[in-house]
Amino acid sequence: MNSLKIKILGLIALIMCGVIGLITWKNLDTQHHMLTKIAEQNGYLVSETIHNSINVHMKNGEQDKVQEIFAKIGENPSIASVKIFDESGRILASANKDDINKLINITDLLAYRSGRTSYPDDVDGQKRYNTLLTFENSSECSRCHDPGQKVLGILSLQLSLQDAEILQTTSRNTTLLTAIAGIGLLVIAITTFILFYVDTPIRQIITAMKRVEEGEFDQAPIQIDSSEEMAELANKFNGMVDHLKTLVENTILHECELAVSREQLAHQGALQIMNTTVEERLKEIEYLNISLEERIEEIEEANYKIADLASDLECKNKSLEMTVSHLSALNKMGVALNSTLDLEGLFETMIRRTTEAVGAEVGYILLYDFEHGTLKVGSAVGLFDLVNRETRLLLRPGGVTYWVIQKRQPLLIEKTENNRQFSPISSLGYTRDTLICAPLIVKDEIIGTITLANKRDRLTFNEQDLELLTTIAAQASVAIKNVHLYEEQQTTYLNTMQALVSAVEASDPYTCGHSERVTRYARILGRQLNLCNDTSKRLERAAILHDIGKIGIDAALLNKEGVLSTSDIDILHHHPLIGTRILEPITFLGTVRQIIVQHHERYDGTGYPFSLKGDDILLEARIIAVVDTYDAMTSDRPYRKALSHEITLAEIKRCSGTQFDPYVVDAMLTLCQNGQWPL
Repeated sequence: MNSLKIKILGLIALIMCGVIGLITWKNLDTQHHMLTKIAEQNGYLVSETIHNSINVHMKNGEQDKVQEIFAKIGENPSIASVKIFDESGRILASANKDDINKLINITDLLAYRSGRTSYPDDVDGQKRYNTLLTFENSSECSRCHDPGQKVLGILSLQLSLQDAEILQTTSRNTTLLTAIAGIGLLVIAITTFILFYVDTPIRQIITAMKRVEEGEFDQAPIQIDSSEEMAELANKFNGMVDHLKTLVENTILHECELAVSREQLAHQGALQIMNTTVEERLKEIEYLNISLEERIEEIEEANYKIADLASDLECKNKSLEMTVSHLSALNKMGVALNSTLDLEGLFETMIRRTTEAVGAEVGYILLYDFEHGTLKVGSAVGLFDLVNRETRLLLRPGGVTYWVIQKRQPLLIEKTENNRQFSPISSLGYTRDTLICAPLIVKDEIIGTITLANKRDRLTFNEQDLELLTTIAAQASVAIKNVHLYEEQQTTYLNTMQALVSAVEASDPYTCGHSERVTRYARILGRQLNLCNDTSKRLERAAILHDIGKIGIDAALLNKEGVLSTSDIDILHHHPLIGTRILEPITFLGTVRQIIVQHHERYDGTGYPFSLKGDDILLEARIIAVVDTYDAMTSDRPYRKALSHEITLAEIKRCSGTQFDPYVVDAMLTLCQNGQWPL
């Protein structure tokens, strides 16, 4: 009974029954009023005719003619009775002679006395319509009647409504049957419409969604032609399935790459530095644990000596629990901060764990730009609707962050309403009731602040909270320093490799600047393909280093102007392998090496050095293959002049699906159509 189509059909059926029932009732009521009005008019016309005829004969003294009129009227089946009675109710004349001198029906007498001239009546179960007309005394009648008598008699005419009732019953039955048939046809038509145009497409979509849940993406696409709306819905669903399939495949690929990167990072010297830092943190924790044990002994001695200070002891126990919690948080924080080498991830982990440990509603890290005197949000919790991380805030006097940076000291504000020095409204747009803030210092230089505001339990921050935040800030400073060292190491390696590439290109005027142009093309094409940050970074590194293997190729061969022999070509085909061997000691470039070694593979599997095919080639390598070819064709070479953009584009389009990935080529063509290529 919870089916949507049953609910829709039931609602429509109820509405149709109500509407058609109301129309039918109104129609029958109108028919009844029409028949009553017709009976009233006919009764009045017949009564007026009879009244006029009797008046004429009475004035002429033809009394016997009156009885003849009554006799003829009595033969008409549509006239139930016709009588003339006086004001006392005695019948003076009638179509039925036996009724003369009898008393009229009390209903007719009361109707006359109340002034009613026409009204319906029911006699022995038969419906009739009565009409009353009076015979007024006139000068012509004074010779036969007393002049003082105003009314000589009252004509009572009763029309039979039996034929009208038969007609009304027939009409009512016909109307009801028509209404029922109409409702049935409407219900059948609407049911057929819903089943064909709504229920069937929805069932197809549900079946396709089940296939998606089971991972059968290739069998999930559907085609619906019952209506434009359902066809559009089916097209959108198919597009969503294709996009979801791509995302799943990319996620699996990225997970594999991430696993390889983690395994390689495990053998780096940086890990030894991290382990040393962790050992130092553990020693600090051991020292804190010793201090904690001493404090516990002091509390136990106080319990034995001062029994009447139980409430104070309970307060200290709570403080002790908080200290243990803070120590545990510090331990977890130290492990978490020293387990990542990504600065954004470091900030995210730091602010999330800190807000959890202290029980704060709002937490954020502001990074200080000394040169411009501005602040940028590094990470935030509880301010996602208020903070734009690209926004720059001026460091102005009077603010909490300004005070902490200038004083190089942590700050505790228990209640902002009691502190007139600082505003309760933050420059980030939220209201702060209580807050703590500590500086982040690396190599005696303040790089920013970490701020927590508004406790979840509605209490205020205290000195212990400030001490915990200060300790976390110190730990974070060490972790940030490690990240900077690691990034500097990576930058040094990359700069060295780039210098080698530049040295190779400098010896050849034809390839000078080739790597920079390939990197620029790869960057814009990567943005068009919506690559994530990590993938874009790998793509740029691989683009700048893709020809580093040419260091191991004889310069004479690289600059040879004549036709290359088979052995020459074979030697040139080794430069991707030479490049990956050169970069092998740099472990963090593991995936970059795979991209470099694959950038001359062809989409149809005829490339080198491994003859990889289709999606077996990394996407970054497929991108570099296109942009490398574009720059090579549009640049001068010893054996030819540079080709035009149009000729190069036509050649790349011709090789789409054989040498190049059609997906990458289509993205490049889109950039060209939008005027975004070439740069």
